[in-house]
Amino acid sequence: MKILLDTSAYVGFKRNMPDIVEVIVRAEQVLFSPIVLGELMFGFRNGTRFKANMEDLDKFLGDQVVKVAPIGHITSDRYSRIAVDLKLKGTPIPTNDIWIAAQTMEHGAEIITTDKHFKNIDGLVCTIL
Repeated sequence: MKILLDTSAYVGFKRNMPDIVEVIVRAEQVLFSPIVLGELMFGFRNGTRFKANMEDLDKFLGDQVVKVAPIGHITSDRYSRIAVDLKLKGTPIPTNDIWIAAQTMEHGAEIITTDKHFKNIDGLVCTIL
């Protein structure tokens, strides 16, 4: 199983939420979006444990099954399609989450998250824990 972690899933993993830990441990490949990295680093910089949090993140990213996924033209195209669809349906979600969903789709992965609004995206394979 190939998964892409949303920010909330990484936070859940660090908090040892059993369902999230189990999904990550079972995954054949864990993708990480640069958007998620930015959201995490923003949170780290606003906290008091920046260095420790970055060390933990670097260790996680160094695991052989974890890969930072590139953002390509297909991600950009999917982003635009998702954003228009959500606007037409009247169900907007945060812009960063649209990018994360688009990237998940480009890489043929399943998004792991705790955010229910990802269910508003047609065609996105997601597990909400």
